Amino acid sequence: MNQNPSTMPMIEIMDTTLRDGEQTNGVSFTAHEKKNIARLLVKELNVDRLEIASARVSDGELEAVRRIAQWANEAGCLDRFEVLGFVDGGRSLAWIRDAGCRTMNLLCKGSLRHLTEQLRRTPEQHAADIAEEVRRAEEVGVTVNLYLEDWSNGINDSPDYVFALVDALRHLPIRRFMLPDTLGVLNPETTFEFCRRMTERYPE
Repeated sequence: MNQNPSTMPMIEIMDTTLRDGEQTNGVSFTAHEKKNIARLLVKELNVDRLEIASARVSDGELEAVRRIAQWANEAGCLDRFEVLGFVDGGRSLAWIRDAGCRTMNLLCKGSLRHLTEQLRRTPEQHAADIAEEVRRAEEVGVTVNLYLEDWSNGINDSPDYVFALVDALRHLPIRRFMLPDTLGVLNPETTFEFCRRMTERYPE
């Protein structure tokens, strides 16, 4: 086994405590509380990455992200803070830049069912829309990670769609392709098998 640290796979922890959603169901933090939690997670627990908000949620959320981003920039760790964005013609990107962040986790559809039922777009249209968002982000210096929402169902039920989408986007300036189990259908065995399919097709 190659023990060279530069070539060994690295496991990262991304915390989503501060983003609205089921992970904080019924819980609400003030902007001051969010900033303190973010500082604790990064400085005391050394969490690799934090997804701290969804773009365009509210003015209060914007203020909270601004405070966190200002502190993180001064502390030299702004690149560890990320915001969930959407394929929305650049509106999420503008919100993220206004908040002072530099990394967008762009949500796209990782299963054909979600694409056709929720967006009513063709795979080709969706790939083009995503590419345009990535182009906009690159122009203004924002890093993009790509969320393949419902990937766990997509790789099982519509793998040709998943592979075609990644094939269309893999050469764009996307730092990470993230493979979420959005609906909680995986177990350890299927996680291994489905991730193996991806790494065998995309060894880089």
